[in-house]
Amino acid sequence: CGTSAVVTGGPCGGQTDSGIWLSACILSAHNLSVLFSSALVLACAATGAAETLTVEGQNLATDNVSVIEGEMATISCRVKNNDDSVIQLLNPNRQTIYFKDVRPLKDSRFQLVNFSDNELRVSLSNVSLSDEGRYVCQLYTDPPQEAYADITVLVPPGSPIIESREDQVSEGNETELICTAMGSKPAASIRWMKGEEELAGETTVEETYDRMFTVTSRVRFSVTKEDDGVPVDCIIDHPAAKDLLAQRHLEVLYKPEVKIVVTYPEGLTREGDNLDLTCIAEGKPHPHQINWLRVDEDVPPHAVVTGSDLYIENLNKSYNGTYRCVASNAVGEAYDDYILYVYDAPTTSPTPTTNPVNTQDSRAGEGAPQKIDHAVIGGVVAVVMFAILCALIVLGRYFARHKGTYFTHEAKGADDAADADTAIINAEGGHNNTDEKKEYYI
Repeated sequence: CGTSAVVTGGPCGGQTDSGIWLSACILSAHNLSVLFSSALVLACAATGAAETLTVEGQNLATDNVSVIEGEMATISCRVKNNDDSVIQLLNPNRQTIYFKDVRPLKDSRFQLVNFSDNELRVSLSNVSLSDEGRYVCQLYTDPPQEAYADITVLVPPGSPIIESREDQVSEGNETELICTAMGSKPAASIRWMKGEEELAGETTVEETYDRMFTVTSRVRFSVTKEDDGVPVDCIIDHPAAKDLLAQRHLEVLYKPEVKIVVTYPEGLTREGDNLDLTCIAEGKPHPHQINWLRVDEDVPPHAVVTGSDLYIENLNKSYNGTYRCVASNAVGEAYDDYILYVYDAPTTSPTPTTNPVNTQDSRAGEGAPQKIDHAVIGGVVAVVMFAILCALIVLGRYFARHKGTYFTHEAKGADDAADADTAIINAEGGHNNTDEKKEYYI
């Protein structure tokens, strides 16, 4: 805005009366875009230089912009084959942000990034929700051209929160978890993961007065003791946020798991031996009570119970039976059985038995190393050798029965004949008188 009477290079391509430009300098930036449009018409009429500009081949283009709240957005007004026409950028209220490389608007968040005949690029820093809307790129041609850039402001949700109906849940029961993601734009989506398993939740979306969204998701499932300590993740998916999740570890209560371990003896239980059993019980909460009993009978009077251990000395057959360890906690109780069978002598070879499920049996020698009975092995070898010897004798007698001395029907009378004819006669008659075949046995 100078003091010269004439300004060259105006929008009409001719000279423009300086009074109009001075008025533009006096008016506020809020009304400047309207003044520019009026100035174009008045200036062209006053000079009589009404002329038609060729706009063939001139294309005005821009792009929509998505930006996260608080970050920077960039708007680019681009012109192909520009013939020195003026480019300006307007905000959603049709106020001029930049006219060529001049910023009439006082908002200093708008800064010129690039200005040339083919582009006007402007940045907007510290974007807020109020900046959202449609921005206009204008090219002063005849007729004027406009292109629109929509700025969408993304607001990431706050940290998600997981809530539960109870902190602890007993095995077999159902639990419910609630995850909430507040203050996002657009609305976030929520996924659930239990360990490596994806769960299906029920989602509700609520829009607030300030165009923000609150999303709530609920998930229900039954738990087992294997779920104790397993993480459950509430995962938030949103274009303005990455790796946003909340995690909660399940705390499952379950009844005890009981197992009886034979501490002594290692092998079979014999009369006169001592027996030491240990009851191992694990549960959540930890079992508060462990009891030993003998099924259908009383525990031997001199048996000693110390905590989870049962000790019986100097065993005899009257102690045979089923011994049970029972453990209990706030969730329930469980037990394990041990079947005691006392043998007479150490040389007694036990008969293998089949154990019931979850039951130990001293007759089976569970956990004891198998001992080799050398007497049994020697007996087996002797039987085998005797069988081989018998087979050899039988085979020898068989072959001997089919072996002997045989005599043929020879012409014995021919040996003492005086001549050949006599020998033939004697030989022919000799056949009838020859001895039959004889056989001798050894």
